[in-house]
Amino acid sequence: MLVPLTRKKFEQLIPLIATGLQYQYYAGKFSNFLQRLLISVIAIAVILIGEILLKLEFGPVTFFVGVMGAFFWLWYPVFQASVRNAKCRRYKYSGFFRGRILDWWITDKLIGKQETVNSKGELVIVENREKRINLEIGDNTGFAVELQAPLRNAHKVIVRGQIAEMIVMSNRSDLSSIEEFSDVYIPSYDLWVNDYPYVRRDFFHEVSRRLRRKQPEKPPRSRQRMEET
Repeated sequence: MLVPLTRKKFEQLIPLIATGLQYQYYAGKFSNFLQRLLISVIAIAVILIGEILLKLEFGPVTFFVGVMGAFFWLWYPVFQASVRNAKCRRYKYSGFFRGRILDWWITDKLIGKQETVNSKGELVIVENREKRINLEIGDNTGFAVELQAPLRNAHKVIVRGQIAEMIVMSNRSDLSSIEEFSDVYIPSYDLWVNDYPYVRRDFFHEVSRRLRRKQPEKPPRSRQRMEET
């Protein structure tokens, strides 16, 4: 089932400014926070050196830059999430898609490499890999998408045939070609499967409840298959 959404509803679902979950995603680990904090400290130090030691005169522009630098640790995750949201909001049309999980499987993804020295003094390259869950979701029209996300313990309840919901995006008014899609929601377990939390969940649940009653399926039509990378 694919139900077109109004532009107003789409912009509620994909906000321009980062949500709390989106901020947490880009805030990252404590090491990421320390990196941003270091940049803020360096920015403040440069301004103080210029003002105290070099006797430079700073105007309103420099003051603004100084404030932004001092709070870089705070606003940068908001900026990153807002840029990502804006890329989704550039699509002209959207829809609420409800299908079923056709298949799922587990893969490994290389997320980084580290060089270290073993007890013999030999250089060893250690690969950091992350378990990922892959979902294939589709409906009886032949439309299918593949989603990949970090594997979580909560994903143990996922089985083939479960209902799955998401927001799809397109530049075609009839949604015949899907360009992007959001994270996936499995209502039977109140479970989200995602890498990045695209949608505002309160608005998503509102739309989901409204469409929970079975609606007539639309006639099959050709849609492109896409895979999220």
